[in-house]
Amino acid sequence: MNAVTVENLTKIYPVPMRRQRVVAVKNLSLTVKEGEVYGLLGPNGSGKSTTLKVLLGLVTPTKGEAAIFGKNSRDYQSRAEVGFLPENPYFYKFLTAEETLRFYGKICGIPARELGSRISDLISLVGLEDARHRRVGGFSKGMLQRIGLAQALVQDPKLVVLDEPTAGVDPVGSRQIRDLILDLKKRGKTVLLTSHLLGQVQEVCDRVGIMARGEMVREGSLDELTAIERQTEFVVEDAPDGLREKIEELVRGSGARLVAARRPQRDLEGVFLESTTPKE
Repeated sequence: MNAVTVENLTKIYPVPMRRQRVVAVKNLSLTVKEGEVYGLLGPNGSGKSTTLKVLLGLVTPTKGEAAIFGKNSRDYQSRAEVGFLPENPYFYKFLTAEETLRFYGKICGIPARELGSRISDLISLVGLEDARHRRVGGFSKGMLQRIGLAQALVQDPKLVVLDEPTAGVDPVGSRQIRDLILDLKKRGKTVLLTSHLLGQVQEVCDRVGIMARGEMVREGSLDELTAIERQTEFVVEDAPDGLREKIEELVRGSGARLVAARRPQRDLEGVFLESTTPKE
């Protein structure tokens, strides 16, 4: 079963006081497999956030369907297995990190006998042991993102949705969040994230979808997207002089060993810019 299924999704917003409409998402289809990390990329206004809002039941689609583990996103029960970290999470500033997680744990209906140990595990997971009893009003942006990730995990969800999890975070905090995402994958969680940090996406994601102007313009595994078409790269061990100009058949008969044959790679940033820049 897919963790996320979006089929022919369209969302149109009317413009107040005008006879105009804004097409935020147009005929979008995508799937996120259970246990994978999927990156949804695109420039501002491409429709990423609208797609997440529809998936989380915060916005009603104009056309099409979205489902989480087979349950329609319009059904509130579909969110039972979902943890969500918005781009700019808000927490009560007078609560400590521990009190914040206890508050969300009670909202999720976690029994008191389980909640204490779960809070300790989550605080350790996100590296906030020293700030456990500090009020979140004094937290840095990176610390807020980490406590936000902890609250997204408080009910032990199967799917974690992260909207720009490293926005405004310094390089050290960004690296910590990246490691947390990789740890979630090891634990068998499914992660759907949006991000503008393409280098980080390239480090953590199994598959990527690139949106532009409300539509999906490229999608695939990182190897597929970053491979340079119509080119092959050879890595040869113990090659004699002149072998560079010879073809593969000659390599096999020259005494050299063909270690690998693969497509040369480019970075994800190049794919992103190529896919989202309007053609003249």
